Amino acid sequence: MTALRLAVIGCGAIADAYQQALTHLPDVHLTAVCDPNPAARERLAAGDPTIARCADLTELPDVELALVLTPPDTHEALSITMLQRGAHVLCEKPLAPTVAAAERMHATAHAARRRLMMGSKFRYTPDVTAARGLLDQGVCGDVVIYENVFCSHVDMARRWNAQAAVSGGGVLIDNGCHSVDLARYLLGPLARVQVQFGRRVQALEVEDTARMLFQSDSGALGSIDLSWSVHKQTDAYVQLHGTAGTIEIGWRGSRYKAVGGAWHAFGQGYDKVTAFAAQLQNFVATVRGEESPVIDEADALASVVVIDRAYRSAREERWVTITP
Repeated sequence: MTALRLAVIGCGAIADAYQQALTHLPDVHLTAVCDPNPAARERLAAGDPTIARCADLTELPDVELALVLTPPDTHEALSITMLQRGAHVLCEKPLAPTVAAAERMHATAHAARRRLMMGSKFRYTPDVTAARGLLDQGVCGDVVIYENVFCSHVDMARRWNAQAAVSGGGVLIDNGCHSVDLARYLLGPLARVQVQFGRRVQALEVEDTARMLFQSDSGALGSIDLSWSVHKQTDAYVQLHGTAGTIEIGWRGSRYKAVGGAWHAFGQGYDKVTAFAAQLQNFVATVRGEESPVIDEADALASVVVIDRAYRSAREERWVTITP
């Protein structure tokens, strides 16, 4: 099988994890790296003379695949350019800061007859996939309460994630898009949402703590806690409480139990490189026509729509329905 040529666009910290994940894909060849920072380009190319170092897209050689790993305000322009050049694109979350931008990206992919996929690593975590299987088996019964926590101390003072014009918001869009994708995968579509921002601990222009409440179409009640400034000590980042039992998805392992029963362990916990490798494998297999995308176009657009409605809820201090 001929190796597919791939370009990494954006050589920041997240690109290092993708580079490690690429070692698991022998049928993909890292052909070029692109970043305006020459030191970042050189770090990612790791002294390999066969990898083109490019300051912008005009210098890129022809490739079949592109990873867009840049800040969100550039996702639309970079993805559209690469799609129009004939490349299939995997774009990191959030797909775009606005619904209109996400829709334009998908419209371009359709016109170019190329794949555009959103990267969201937790969906590719084996424990999450296993939990979805347990739900399908009825281990939980009907899910009544859903809880998700992504809270840890991170100094955001000099990071682009805390610059509203670049990121589109604060912790809600940065980590919340992971939360929304997870909730939709495990529960199905979300019906309405309410968001409040916590007291601002760090001197940032954006929110550093947020709590999202939601109700799914299936009737489950959900809570999502997000923070760059508070650490909630919990082994499980997702808990599903249902009429027949409980499932916990954890950082170091996961478990489930029936009502009145004992805990049963499953999974190995969270590993970033494993998740990124699975994500890349699905992207390549989708491009080759061998698999369907784990995160499809509807999923990607829904993640942007829900976050958009979440910010509206915070501004207007009320529950907001997801669809008009």
